[in-house]
Amino acid sequence: MAKAAAKKVSATKKSVRRSMPKEGRDPKGGLTEAGRAWYAAKTGANLKPGVKGPPDTPEKMRRKGSFLVRMFTNPRGPMQDAKGRPTRLALSAQAWGEKLPKTMHEAHMLAAEGRRLLAQYHVAKKAAAKIAIAKKSAVKKVSAKKAAAKKSAVKKSASKPAARKAKS
Repeated sequence: MAKAAAKKVSATKKSVRRSMPKEGRDPKGGLTEAGRAWYAAKTGANLKPGVKGPPDTPEKMRRKGSFLVRMFTNPRGPMQDAKGRPTRLALSAQAWGEKLPKTMHEAHMLAAEGRRLLAQYHVAKKAAAKIAIAKKSAVKKVSAKKAAAKKSAVKKSASKPAARKAKS
C-alpha cells in the first residue's frame, strides 16, 4: 500500500505532434501545401514542391538532381511493401515527375539520372559564369572608352578658350 501512495501523478503535458498529420501527406507521393506549411512551422525550412516538368533551368536541374541522388543512391527502404503496393519512398519519385521505381535497380537508375542532372547543372553554371565575366570585361572596356572620350573632350574644351583669348 505504501508503494501505491509513492507513485507520482505526472502533470498533464501538452501533446506535441511529432509526425506529419495525415492531411499533410499527398496520397500520390510527396507533401501537400499543408504538409509543407507544417514542416516549415516545425523546422523553419522553406520546402518547395517537387520539379514535375522537365528540368530546363539550372535551379530545377540542381533541385531535381539533388533529390534523386539523396533519395535513391542508398534508399532507406523497399520500393514496394509486402502486398506489392508502392511505398511512400517510391511515390516520392512519382511526385517529382519520374517513373515509379519498382525495384532497387530502378531506384539506382534514378540516382544515376540525378547525377547526370547535377553534372548538367555544373556545366550550365560554368557557362553562366563565363558569360558574366565576358559581360563584365565588356562593360569595363566601354566605360574605359567613355572615360577616355570624356577626358579628351575636357582637354579640347579647356584649350578652346585659351585659343580664343590668343586670337583677340
